[in-house]
Amino acid sequence: MDDKHNFADMALAELAQSMAEPTRARMLCCLMDGHARTATELAAVGEVGASTASAHLARLSSAGLIECQSQGRHRYYKLAGGEVGAALEAMLVLAGRSISKGLKTFEPSTPPGMREARRCYDHLAGDWAVRLHDHALRRAWLVVDAALPRAYTLSETGAAGFAALGLDVAAARSTRRRLACACMDWSVRSPHLGGALGAAWLALLTEQGWVVGELDSRALRITPRGLSKLQQLLGSGPA
Repeated sequence: MDDKHNFADMALAELAQSMAEPTRARMLCCLMDGHARTATELAAVGEVGASTASAHLARLSSAGLIECQSQGRHRYYKLAGGEVGAALEAMLVLAGRSISKGLKTFEPSTPPGMREARRCYDHLAGDWAVRLHDHALRRAWLVVDAALPRAYTLSETGAAGFAALGLDVAAARSTRRRLACACMDWSVRSPHLGGALGAAWLALLTEQGWVVGELDSRALRITPRGLSKLQQLLGSGPA
């Protein structure tokens, strides 16, 4: 095996070891809602003392999974980017498979509120998010990009469709991140829309009052106005 492959293997093993601890796993899952938190808040999430939390956060930082931002006297921690959130979501899918012990029929154990709609870092996840993803593919708004894994290109029809909903497509295109990609949804076990376009979609839904965030949770509540609009766009209700 050449040095390049050996380096990748070792890096993957180190990354896995950084996550393979219950306290750190709880901290990472807490940060999947896209909001930054202090070390004190994450210590409470991890059910550990301040010094232990500091050691765990240092390990996650050195692995490139989280980043720290200072503001005045305070330090805030958040996931290092959307790719980290997508990786965690995919790992939750694998965790669910192991818990199910190989049962052929998938029965989600996710609480109803989280299953209907929630944040996956900075984009929408859950039943409604998967339905939007599938709708965009059926309408050829998104086209699979053969050159990049899990990536989509936005068609002219798609750009017009999202723009008609009020989404600023040009702003989404101007970001340095991937425009659109498939992010495996751990509660539905089918992809939802990630990337800059997915983040812009959630921002639009929030701005227009279609969804509101639940306190101290990744769960999102669909408002009556949002339910009406989503039903018009996607159909009668979540599958």
